[in-house]
Amino acid sequence: MKALTWQGTRRVAVKDVPDPTIQEPTDAIVRITSTAICGSDLHLYELLGPFLDRGDILGHEAMGVVVEVGSEVTQLAVGDRIVVPFNIACGHCFMCRNGLQSQCETTQVTEYGSGAALFGYTKLYGQVPGGQAELLRVPLADYNHIRVGGALPDERYLFLSDILPTAWQAVEYARVPEDGMLAVLGLGPVGQLAARIGVYRGHRVVAIDPVPERRAMAERHGVLAYDLTDTVIDELRDAADGRGPDSVIDAVGMEAHGHRGVAAVQRATGLLPDGIARGVMQKAGIDRLGALYGAIDLVRRGGTVSLSGVYAGDADLLPMKTIFDKQLTIRAGQCNVKRWIDDLMPLVEDPHDPLGVMDLATHHAPLENAPMLYSTFQRKEEGCIKVVLHPGMSA
Repeated sequence: MKALTWQGTRRVAVKDVPDPTIQEPTDAIVRITSTAICGSDLHLYELLGPFLDRGDILGHEAMGVVVEVGSEVTQLAVGDRIVVPFNIACGHCFMCRNGLQSQCETTQVTEYGSGAALFGYTKLYGQVPGGQAELLRVPLADYNHIRVGGALPDERYLFLSDILPTAWQAVEYARVPEDGMLAVLGLGPVGQLAARIGVYRGHRVVAIDPVPERRAMAERHGVLAYDLTDTVIDELRDAADGRGPDSVIDAVGMEAHGHRGVAAVQRATGLLPDGIARGVMQKAGIDRLGALYGAIDLVRRGGTVSLSGVYAGDADLLPMKTIFDKQLTIRAGQCNVKRWIDDLMPLVEDPHDPLGVMDLATHHAPLENAPMLYSTFQRKEEGCIKVVLHPGMSA
């Protein structure tokens, strides 16, 4: 089969690789019909190379049709159309039963002290081959699927794999009071959806992003979008009675605009031998924290900061005096996809498309175009906000 593989920092390539096979009786094999490039894939493209091997198959947002099932799979059959959640969970351990599928005790990557295994996302999360490919092996398939109907297009359902439940969880964690103000920092795919969810719930939603095309998309959905300027924090605080928004979502993460010195450390760390670089990344403060600092500064006293952007450093410097003095609540974590599907499925299938899932992908392309589109997405060129790849599409 053909698959998108990591070949080095800012180097990915579509290669012919062996087809996946049933390895455990609980596995299923899925023919991928649509798969997306996620903002967190750019962390692999740019920074997390020390945790990857050349040839690793990337991608964790995928859906398709089941073509083979293991002997112990009872909830799926050949021909079923499914979305594949990006985190791999068992469904029956303590964490899964409590809606924390991203912390699944069956698939936790204990070698690195990480949570549940993820598709296509480095040694830190199990080094499981990903979904930017023609075929995907799905472990623990009876639980790790979302069955969907056949009448609606893939684009209605694909984002259930990651970014839509991630955005929903970000808003849940933000605890926006009734009639409150929500600020979203970063209008990439998750930020776009989080802002729309806030509007859908009746909140006043503002957002900050430096890219005009992203601001224009958000404004189509009732969001008041601001450019990233030196005065924007003060402007938004003034717009909220001088206090600041009740809740702020950081939808940017570790590669935010900000400290040039930390950006240089990120680049230098990526050039170290893998064994050394892995240690540095696990123990050092290698995140650019501009968005997080901005969220802590912007949110009102007694408010909540919700982190959906990915961070990787364990020695990052946080303004603890400010956090304590402002009496802030901070919630964060990898999305628990299956926890939110019952809430989201009716909205995804609603003919009125209340969350605008059909107005998010800016680029559709064959799998063969993935290397070029990784670069386009990373550079924020051509108005690129979300890329969906179709392995069956002709180049």
